[in-house]
Amino acid sequence: MKRILIPTDFSAYSEEALKVAAQIAKKYNSEIILLHMLELPVNANVAIGGGKSIPEIMFYKNKAISNLEKLMGSDYLKGLNVSEAIEFKKVYEGVLDASEKNNVDLIIMGSHGTSGFDELLVGSNAEKVVRFSKVPVLVVKNEAKEFKARNFVFASDFSKETRKPFRKMIEFARIFDSNLFLVMINTPNSFKTTHDAEKIMRGFIANFDVENYSTHIYNDTNIEYGITNFANSVDADLIGICTHGRTGLAHFFNGSISEDLVNHAVRPIITFKI
Repeated sequence: MKRILIPTDFSAYSEEALKVAAQIAKKYNSEIILLHMLELPVNANVAIGGGKSIPEIMFYKNKAISNLEKLMGSDYLKGLNVSEAIEFKKVYEGVLDASEKNNVDLIIMGSHGTSGFDELLVGSNAEKVVRFSKVPVLVVKNEAKEFKARNFVFASDFSKETRKPFRKMIEFARIFDSNLFLVMINTPNSFKTTHDAEKIMRGFIANFDVENYSTHIYNDTNIEYGITNFANSVDADLIGICTHGRTGLAHFFNGSISEDLVNHAVRPIITFKI
């Protein structure tokens, strides 16, 4: 894992994400890229053309630089390779652009946990980053004095199109030395018999070299509750799911389920694009 991108709005939640990045970077000698987005006013082009809002824009830029420098001086970043950047773009666009431009391996974002993403990383911005990012996105919910992924739950329908993200998930599981809990959620609206579910999972896993894993079928009233309750039952450190680009999370991970899971789950979530 060479490069980790951390979008920051200088909130406590985004700093927790940075602390997690520092822990991972120390273990794997990764570079951290700390990114702050300054969104220009709606009439930015007119303002800049007339020179009317330049002092205000420079004030916010200088304040951001000051905050970044203060953050860069944090004790937990000492000895690490950390670079900083400020972009004048919409938040999700800037994060995605920076991810591709810097060829990052992981994006880490901070969250309230039960009440959604904080300040700049609110709602649609975070949802778009998770949905469109070509690299895995780790969403950190609470303070993590010691980030670990020893018990790693990966929830999926184990269809053919999830093979690519599954392979990426295996790489991360090896990095974190995880015990993998592979789970298929059964609901009244999406029900499979145990025989059929086990057959699907066996056939899927046969295509991969997977270590330290177990397979599970969990019944619940809906997908979100199923993933959350199963993760609680095995005391998961991390929950992994697949994303499906412009159409949201694949198959049963669609509609509001993805947003609800990311916003409501207390445990860290990592997403892998199909």
